[in-house]
Amino acid sequence: MGLNNIDKAIEDAELDVASPVSTRSQRHHDFPERRSEEIERVVSASSVSTTSTDMEPTQRGVGLSRVSTQRDLERHVTELSRIQTQRSQHSATVGRSLKSKRSKASLSSRPLPPFGAGKPYPPLLPNQEDFVVEFDGLDDPLHAQNWPLVKKLLTATMLGYTTMVAAFGSSIFSAATRAVGVEFGVSSDVSLLGVSLYVLGFATGPTFWAPLSELKGRRLPLVLSMFGFTLFNIACATAKDIQTVLITRFFAGFFGACPLAVVAAVFSDMFDNRTRGMAITVFSMTVFTGPMLAPFIGGFIIESHLGWRWTAYLVAIMGFVAFVLDLFFLRETYPPSILVEKASELRRRTLNWGIHAKQEEIEIDVKELITKNFSRPMRLLFTEPIVTLLSIYMAFIYGLLYLFLTAYPFVFQGVHGMSAGVSGLTFFGMIIGQLIAGVTVLMQQPWYQRKLAANNGVPIPEWRLPSVIAGGVSFAAGLFWFGWSGYTKDIHWIVPTLSGLLSGFGLASIFLQALNYLVDSYLMFAASAIAGNTFLRSLAGAGFPLFSRYMFEGMGIQWASTLLGCVAAALVPIPVIFYLYGHKLRAKSAYAPTSPSQEAEDSADEVVEKEYDGNVCALANISRQHRSRAGSIASAV
Repeated sequence: MGLNNIDKAIEDAELDVASPVSTRSQRHHDFPERRSEEIERVVSASSVSTTSTDMEPTQRGVGLSRVSTQRDLERHVTELSRIQTQRSQHSATVGRSLKSKRSKASLSSRPLPPFGAGKPYPPLLPNQEDFVVEFDGLDDPLHAQNWPLVKKLLTATMLGYTTMVAAFGSSIFSAATRAVGVEFGVSSDVSLLGVSLYVLGFATGPTFWAPLSELKGRRLPLVLSMFGFTLFNIACATAKDIQTVLITRFFAGFFGACPLAVVAAVFSDMFDNRTRGMAITVFSMTVFTGPMLAPFIGGFIIESHLGWRWTAYLVAIMGFVAFVLDLFFLRETYPPSILVEKASELRRRTLNWGIHAKQEEIEIDVKELITKNFSRPMRLLFTEPIVTLLSIYMAFIYGLLYLFLTAYPFVFQGVHGMSAGVSGLTFFGMIIGQLIAGVTVLMQQPWYQRKLAANNGVPIPEWRLPSVIAGGVSFAAGLFWFGWSGYTKDIHWIVPTLSGLLSGFGLASIFLQALNYLVDSYLMFAASAIAGNTFLRSLAGAGFPLFSRYMFEGMGIQWASTLLGCVAAALVPIPVIFYLYGHKLRAKSAYAPTSPSQEAEDSADEVVEKEYDGNVCALANISRQHRSRAGSIASAV
């Protein structure tokens, strides 16, 4: 309960600073309790790389308070603008590190240059906060969460299509590898690099697109990326040699990674905590089903008179449609960027140059950007047992997702003699399994909300793991089923096809809830944990297709699938161990929060002091009454 008192004192202090002295005594300090649905966390977008705070743990074992990564935005009935745009998203944006600014100031010892033209330095401006634009209360129609439902649904549909196009493009090329090899005189293994390099672009793209979406808003990266995605797919379709094909496939994946990294953040901007989980689940389904929809379409194209180049032309056409839709119909959803547009309009109409948004105060710090997007995710990936083991598990599963692009043709073309297009239809077994997993996760939401309410709104990460365990068992069983029913023509083709129900269900269940487990476990460092996880599994997705043909040819379909099934079964205990002992591992972690304690309160106060840098001077003048309530906050200041 000590943390609640500190939060209350912080709010009192801010209200005291922002209010005239005559009205401060009239402030009441009774705030409504936090509702359970208000701290549900989902993997957001920018979660791929940059939403972690700037705080680094100073020692192992320090218990950080279990507070929301969104700073409990909706807990208090205060101005949505101040909470939503400055305390959470703005303070977490690359370039806002107080530490980096202080280090620059301390290193700079050069005298100020002359003002110019013989002018003296002007006096200081009035209070800067008076010129900062805000949202007009909780119901401001400019905020994306207050858009009409129809507008939200149309935007979600448009962005779901954009994401599906990017995922679709990753696997349609698998049907063209043999034809590409024949045309350019290379082996099918070399031409298969077109799939691997595209997925490798998925691994590197978010490190650029995610921070850009926090600096310039969501709309600009999405529009630019879909334009580049279209151009590189056209370049692939018109390539004159294999080098051009491979290079353009990599950059198509790099640009196509943007919707995978940013669209979930758009959903987080539009939907509140009560509906965001369902929206993100539906979005995730487009990511998983997209690669499974492409093989049969690519197969039919290859068999027709169109040839392999039309697999790239088709993706380019789909990408151009997404580009046009995003360019003309997508509106900005990122609250800080919305305020930038509002400030720009007010400056033009009032001719007051001082009006600005908080986002316009940002100075990009390259060192901070590298820390948030590479060094910290790598530290978490290699030093945190939870992140390391779950990332290995998910990398194996993700690699098999793309390995199936080779394994299915071995069974349905090689054994059952189907054409490329018809054999691609067998992926619908996996698609249906993934949809069943998505529906199952959605149906669990009421149960999860009741558990949260019973625990006073504090989530327990291990609640996510039963679905991961069930998914792991299902996935391993699906691999055994596929191998021992698909190696001979004596067994009807529908039997190995139906194995996709278990494989698809397991794949989606593991991914959806394992990512949520990482978010719940690491809270303010969840973005870095997800970034490290994404990096490792994308490498697996790029590498697995390269050895799949040799494995299935050398070992046989049944024994290769048995090997993969045994590995999958051996990895099932990972979520079981975390379900039983995860709380102990988090207690020993330097990054994962633990239950509140006095040390947690002190640590939380240090975080508050860093994040509320704009109010540091004002907080120093907090009244004695507030100091007695804030306790350690005042001493920290």
